[in-house]
Amino acid sequence: MKKILIIGPFPEPTTGVSLANRVFYENLPKENFKVDAINTSYTRFDESLGSFSFHKILFYLKMNFSIFKVFNNDTIYLTPGQTFFGVVKYALFILLAKLLKKEIIVHVHGNYLGKEYETLKGLKKKIFKKLLRCSSKGIVLSESLKDNMTRFLPENQIFSVYNFVEDYLFVDSSLIKEKLENKTPRIIFLSNLMDEKGILYLLQALLDLEREGFEYEAKIAGNIDPKNKARIENYFKQLKKTEYCGIVSGNDKKSLLLWGNIFILPTYYSMEGQPISILEGMATANLILTTEHSGIPDIFSDRINGFYVDKKSSESIKNKISYSSLSFREANEMRYTNYCTAKDNYRVRSFIDSIIEVIKA
Repeated sequence: MKKILIIGPFPEPTTGVSLANRVFYENLPKENFKVDAINTSYTRFDESLGSFSFHKILFYLKMNFSIFKVFNNDTIYLTPGQTFFGVVKYALFILLAKLLKKEIIVHVHGNYLGKEYETLKGLKKKIFKKLLRCSSKGIVLSESLKDNMTRFLPENQIFSVYNFVEDYLFVDSSLIKEKLENKTPRIIFLSNLMDEKGILYLLQALLDLEREGFEYEAKIAGNIDPKNKARIENYFKQLKKTEYCGIVSGNDKKSLLLWGNIFILPTYYSMEGQPISILEGMATANLILTTEHSGIPDIFSDRINGFYVDKKSSESIKNKISYSSLSFREANEMRYTNYCTAKDNYRVRSFIDSIIEVIKA
């Protein structure tokens, strides 16, 4: 029985990476693998990813006490961050695994690693490259993101594994058809409420629609970045048709996704890869409004799955919401297409099988 050690973040907090790690961890034993984990989740939420703080340094120093687990496993599967610090905090695990001739698989959940490498200079650049070149194989979220790893591995050792939607979110097509009868725009945002996820532009668009007398309902869910807390709460005070739901998961998340019919993620997040939340929105028959950013074009086509909105533009968001309401039949065709596409292509089974294929390659 092959032994695999997963080193990376696990919920909580829930992010695309931590959710993927949890699902991988839970499913590996069913495939005749022995699995162990080291949780690198930093529990204090803020938007300053890759930044240093005394608390962070202390946290990651403590994490290294689990290094003995490297000895007991055959494959070391890592989901590091995409900044210098995000990679270096895994250095002891990587170097020991390399010394012991363990297989090292690095799974990059984003499109920033290559950009970070290009901006680094001198010793930091050499350390970054040295650590990532210790990898036996690399995984990215889609074909267009492979360039993030080509500086460190030959192309035949870089694999693309698409994200997934958890099985519990899929419902019978009869419920989807019933949902599609509702004509009132029901808008949902399901992500961390960070600047770069476009939340402030969405809230401004909703405020503008409300002032114009446009009929809609909206629910916003996710963790609020402390830096934006005052501004976001001020928007919520002004918005009469928008509800903040806090952090949702499990059946609460499912209910939210099934309640909505327009899923909006106007992201320009520098670390973005292939948002699981977009796939979740598709699986629950929502029209998608998002940006042409990072790996999103690999899972989303304009006017097939929904509409692109311009980055950093509340006006663009407002106009696309209005248009989708006026073009109800066209929007519903896209909603049902999304449900079928996700059901056929973005399943946990495919995700697990694809990573196991990489391990066996």
